[in-house]
Amino acid sequence: MKKYIAVFTLIIAGTLVSWGQKYAFVDTEYILNNIPSYKAAQDKLNNISKQWEKEIQDKYAEIDKLYKAYQNEAVLLTPDMKKKRENEIITKEKAVRDLQKQYFGPEGELFKKREELVKPIQDEVYAAVKQLAVDGNYAVIFDIASGPMFLYTNPRYDLSDQVLKKMGYKE
Repeated sequence: MKKYIAVFTLIIAGTLVSWGQKYAFVDTEYILNNIPSYKAAQDKLNNISKQWEKEIQDKYAEIDKLYKAYQNEAVLLTPDMKKKRENEIITKEKAVRDLQKQYFGPEGELFKKREELVKPIQDEVYAAVKQLAVDGNYAVIFDIASGPMFLYTNPRYDLSDQVLKKMGYKE
C-alpha cells in the first residue's frame, strides 16, 4: 500500500511541476528519410551488405559441395583420408563463420561502415533538435519514430519539419 501511495505522490508531483513546461515531438525516421545523404548512405550500406551476403552464401555452397562429395566417396576412402576431408570441411566452415562475424558481427565491418556513413548525419539531426529545444525553450522533445509511445500526438507540436528546415533540407 505504501508503494502505491509513493508512486501516486510522484505522479502528482511530476504533473504539478510539468504544468509550466513546453513539450514537443519529432519523428527522426521521417527526418532522416528526407535527407538525401542519409538515403545514399543507406543504399550504399545495403549494397555492401548484399555483396557480403552473396560472398558468404557462395562459400557455404562450396562447402556443401565438398560435403556431398565426401558423403558420396566416404565408402571408398581410408580412415586417414576421411579424417583429412572432414577436417578440411570443418576448417572451411569455421573460416566462413569467422568471415561472417567479421562482416556482420557487433563490431564488424558493416557496423563500422554504418558508423562512418550514418552517424554524422544522425549527429547533425540531434544537434538541430537540441538547438530547437534551446531556441524554443522546450523542456522535452520526444522521438516518436521508435514506436507508438503515445496514444495521440497533436501535429501542432511536431517539430520534424522545423528540424529539416534548420538543417537546410526543406523550405
